[in-house]
Amino acid sequence: MASTNRQFHLARLPDGPLTRDCFRLAETAVPVPKDGEVLLRARLMSVDAANRAWMQGATYRDALSTGTVMSARGLGEVVESRHPDFAAGDLAFGDLGWQEYAAVPGNSLMKQLPVTPSSHLLSVYGISGLTAYFGLREVAQAKPGDTVVISAAAGAVGTFAGQIARIMGCRTVGIAGGEEKCRWLTDELGYDAAVNYKAGPVAEGLKAACPDGVDVYFDNVGGEIFETALSQMKMHGRIACCGVVSTYDAASQPAHGPRGVPFLFVVKRLAMRGFIVSDFFGRRDEALAQLRSWVETKRLKVIEDVVEGFESLPDALIGLLHGKNRGKRMVRIG
Repeated sequence: MASTNRQFHLARLPDGPLTRDCFRLAETAVPVPKDGEVLLRARLMSVDAANRAWMQGATYRDALSTGTVMSARGLGEVVESRHPDFAAGDLAFGDLGWQEYAAVPGNSLMKQLPVTPSSHLLSVYGISGLTAYFGLREVAQAKPGDTVVISAAAGAVGTFAGQIARIMGCRTVGIAGGEEKCRWLTDELGYDAAVNYKAGPVAEGLKAACPDGVDVYFDNVGGEIFETALSQMKMHGRIACCGVVSTYDAASQPAHGPRGVPFLFVVKRLAMRGFIVSDFFGRRDEALAQLRSWVETKRLKVIEDVVEGFESLPDALIGLLHGKNRGKRMVRIG
């Protein structure tokens, strides 16, 4: 085991788009676990748009503050345990932060069974796959024959959500940035159509792709794309609100939402629900069994974007916020 622990601290809160100088590399001693804690060596660090959202204020967790280790969830290997549920060599998922070693309360960790490759524990069998699964099946109540539209369709959740919707017998339409990504969605992931939001008004592209309207909208971005999708909803349409990535890398949050929404919801009898995946952790085993079945029978492709090296963490997050990834982005630490 190393004698020093490299960390990235949040040096300053951004007042606009995130930049590398918001982070500072530091070295400290490897922590010693206290009673009830587990010392983990980081193996894979999840890179999520939510990491940036945490800098804007309190969400479902406390806001990040400067001078502390940058928060992030990751997969670690147990080096030393002072918790009865963990032993050296076990794999665990939790909030490890941007550091090579972390001492974490055992009751905040989720033990993971070994999987090959282990990166699947952060993608299809992790937050991304579970979010797509529960967002479509439980929150949006998607059913065969529905037209399902997914924003950020080439991202970590979107790549799985589109495929799961297709497996469920839905017509799937993705929204992504760039013709190349859109072709990839249809040619490689089986989307029925894709709309390039960089090519012109999204409303026109969405009308062409969904001439009869939208039954389910799986929203990962918020903003103008969200407003446009609402205008295309069918009667009794359902919206699952998963993220608002279009606002995460901005200096401030929008002052108000779309003003015509209440009237639209009444007229079309729409239902909208926000969620985070931990709402459904009580049914995690059920979802994982289904996801494994789809992966093993090759009905569900696992798309991962693995960046190598601890030093790559800041650039990996900045690149994600600029849409540089396809599928689930993570950094391999060791």
